[in-house]
Amino acid sequence: MIRRAKISEIPDILTITQACAKKMQENGIFQWNEHYPSEEAFIKDIERDELFVIEENNAVQGTIVISTVMDEEYKPIQWLTPNGNSTYIHRLSVHPDLQGKGLAQQLMDFAENFSKEKGFISVRLDTFSQNKRNQRFYEQRGYQKLGNIFFPKQSEHPFHCYELVL
Repeated sequence: MIRRAKISEIPDILTITQACAKKMQENGIFQWNEHYPSEEAFIKDIERDELFVIEENNAVQGTIVISTVMDEEYKPIQWLTPNGNSTYIHRLSVHPDLQGKGLAQQLMDFAENFSKEKGFISVRLDTFSQNKRNQRFYEQRGYQKLGNIFFPKQSEHPFHCYELVL
């Protein structure tokens, strides 16, 4: 089941994202670190009603943020659609022990359907340039790579921006 996250689940969510960060680092992908994702970011996501979890047997297995806020870093990108009617995906995560079972696909299906049902014309996101697996994941879903942005607290490497027109 996919539903909105509760503030009481933030410790479980941080356990998942920290496990993901550790697994990525073991694979030479330094995308997430001690600065990101943070508890403060998830609190803000919940306050905005933008954080969703996928759960089974009352256990949170993964997360996704579906936001309508365009981050400053995204402004230079030449998007496929006009600004103002898109959703933005952030902090997609599935606990490493549960990866490869289609949970991330379910979360993205949910996000795309949610966006379409709410009348948005596209879904936008970024993924780390060193994370080839994530790039394939989004490209196989029909997302188009558009340009690069940088998050200096996370990495010296760029993040690729993607958009899917709904």
